[in-house]
Amino acid sequence: MEAYTGFAGVYDLLMDETPYGQWCENVVHELQKYGICDGLLLELGCGTGTLTELLAQKGYDMIGVDCSEEMLNIACDKRAQSGQDILYLRQDMRSFELYGTVRAVVSVCDSLNYLLEEEELAACFRLVSNYLDPKGIFFFDFNTRYKYETVIGDSVIAENREDCSFIWENYFDPEGGINEYDLTVFVKNRERSERGLELFSRFQEVHFQRGYTLEEIKSLLGRAGLSFVRAYDADTLGEVTAQSERIYCVAQEKMKE
Repeated sequence: MEAYTGFAGVYDLLMDETPYGQWCENVVHELQKYGICDGLLLELGCGTGTLTELLAQKGYDMIGVDCSEEMLNIACDKRAQSGQDILYLRQDMRSFELYGTVRAVVSVCDSLNYLLEEEELAACFRLVSNYLDPKGIFFFDFNTRYKYETVIGDSVIAENREDCSFIWENYFDPEGGINEYDLTVFVKNRERSERGLELFSRFQEVHFQRGYTLEEIKSLLGRAGLSFVRAYDADTLGEVTAQSERIYCVAQEKMKE
């Protein structure tokens, strides 16, 4: 079952408490440390384009890459409303292609956790290295194995709202480090509701994500020709601990020959 198809239509509604504004500030703060205050940026796993739009508002020229046509359709609708000059490409993070290099690559909201094999993540990292300007910056986050195994693994999360409800069932496989979550969403049919009929559409999706350790990430960055710079807890912005659930990483392109 393909992910981010029916879910795309209610993704922004269900993610309305996501701190995109703070995430944008975190990204910009990190990039500015390396003198990247403008220029061309790539966002991998851009989804519906919320962060892409915010970074464009900060003065960056943006390219957004995502493999979900449905998510990109929503991103393009936002672009039409904002008037931002953003290029969206429907591509896989493991095999994306650009016409040239970029000053920085950004990937947040655990997009990289969807790459389930180390070789897939290494392939993505190699492409990032290939398309970065000399000494360009790669800023990304990832959910840790600790989060999947201890915090959300084998749990059920449910939420009931006026216009939609969801049930999110998690199953963690400790052998492979893979978290499966089965998502069932009920969305109110607005047109029929206006006629006094309380009808909901029901759809399901299955998502798989792999939890990585910081040491695994460092090793894969090195294999891809990227220099690991630093890591810190994405929630506290402090030091990484054994209980860190999401980690920010900064890597840098080694000088190309």
